[in-house]
Amino acid sequence: MGMNKSYAVFGLGRYGRAVAKELVKNGAEVLAVDMEEELVNDAIADIPYCKCADVTDAEVIRRLGIANVDVVIIAMATNLEASVMATMLCKEIGVPTVIAKCSSEMNCRILSKVGADRVVFPESESGIRLAKNLLSSGFVDIVELAKDVSMIELDVRAEWVGKNLIELNLRQKYGINVVALIQDGNVCVNVDPSMPLEKTMRLIVIANPVKLERLR
Repeated sequence: MGMNKSYAVFGLGRYGRAVAKELVKNGAEVLAVDMEEELVNDAIADIPYCKCADVTDAEVIRRLGIANVDVVIIAMATNLEASVMATMLCKEIGVPTVIAKCSSEMNCRILSKVGADRVVFPESESGIRLAKNLLSSGFVDIVELAKDVSMIELDVRAEWVGKNLIELNLRQKYGINVVALIQDGNVCVNVDPSMPLEKTMRLIVIANPVKLERLR
């Protein structure tokens, strides 16, 4: 992910606005949408492309051109029904990546079931932090385990492809402990450290997010 991708943010509460503002500040193309005109008017100074619209309406989604967006961040955690509908509509029209903010573990499961590619807990990931993750190294926090430790979903970097975990020695270099890997939608928790990594894989790791800044 990065600035060459286009983004849409649904919901301009504190979290959604922080995500959109940080993306815009870093030069990304962002469309921000909320049903409340007051929130849209408040945000437009920081986010030039703001629309007042109902993203649970399929026709509205079509008119907004969401089918051409690379990443949609759904930041409407207080309204599960709206989040579910927006997620389903985005995936139906082929949005490659839908990230949904959720307010509980159960809500996260529901949003994942209806198509969200990733779910985030606002308590463990600020909007600014999510935006920076999207723009740079391709890692996204799943859940904060302690003050300085998070479980993180991490891209396999180009220079890691074809090498195994023993060769990469990620624990020594970056303080990364690999606990699982994802490939073709399947999660493997018994990771073979001698298996060469592939570009299509994603790693589930436990690490200090601050130390991962070195990957950028």
